[in-house]
Amino acid sequence: MATKDPLSGHPGHLNESQQAALAQFKTELAAEGFYDPAVHDDAALLRFLRARKFDIPKAKIMWIDTQKWKKSFKVDELYETFDYTEKSEVDKLYPRFYHKIDKDGRPLYIEQLGKLDLTKLYAVTTPERQMQSLVVEYEKFQRDRLPICSDLAGHLIETSCTIMDLKGVGLSQFWKVKGYVQEAASISQNNYPESMGKFYIINAPWAFSTVWSLVKGWLDEATVAKIHILGSDYKKGLLEQIPADSLPVAFGGSCACPEGCSMSDAGPWKGKKGSSIKEKSIKDAQAAASVDSPAAVEAANGGEVTKA
Repeated sequence: MATKDPLSGHPGHLNESQQAALAQFKTELAAEGFYDPAVHDDAALLRFLRARKFDIPKAKIMWIDTQKWKKSFKVDELYETFDYTEKSEVDKLYPRFYHKIDKDGRPLYIEQLGKLDLTKLYAVTTPERQMQSLVVEYEKFQRDRLPICSDLAGHLIETSCTIMDLKGVGLSQFWKVKGYVQEAASISQNNYPESMGKFYIINAPWAFSTVWSLVKGWLDEATVAKIHILGSDYKKGLLEQIPADSLPVAFGGSCACPEGCSMSDAGPWKGKKGSSIKEKSIKDAQAAASVDSPAAVEAANGGEVTKA
């Protein structure tokens, strides 16, 4: 019995039916003006196809809804111009940040939900700007962090490694932030699918089982399967996946950035843009696909990003 490819449906790991689905997906989206080969790479298209189990009509609805949402939310403009002047004040109340990479080369994302107090938070920012900052980070993750991490690793990196710290979250606290959490989860799941690699929940309170039963209902089954509950004895589990020098001291690692890990943006992406790497990848795939060669076959199969 053949072993199932764990990367089935990812670039470089498409079977014949998946290749055909990708080609049809492109054709149908292009016909309606929602696919530009100079902007949309195969990795992005395949994330939506995987999210809908290669059901083209469902993936098409999801993709088009996302493109419309990005236009109405002015995502491109926010990515280029958003100035998060209140970030240092927000960080004191609700730290959420990318910080270096895990052992698989994924960007590490840390969020301390237990510190979130919406009343205090909205005294230093607004609900609109909070969501805008969240979307800008999603865009930086896909446009900058992933291409740069892929280039560094020498192969495609598509997901993050997340630590969600629930220290201080009780039932009363959860109900106060439930609406915010649900809105943020909806934006992520609907518009940035298949982005989760590993997800660790630490410092879960005694009532977490009740909260988790509710949260699971907002997530799809594939997402739930990637989530690991570590409780308060989490250090060993985190260090199995994350190098000590990538993990902040507060979480059992050895990193102590001078400006504070949550404000450092430490990682291979700091001060860089991923656009040139992505553009090169798209051009290389297009060039390879235009000739009858083994490279053309690889490109048609969603060719992987290679180290420059």
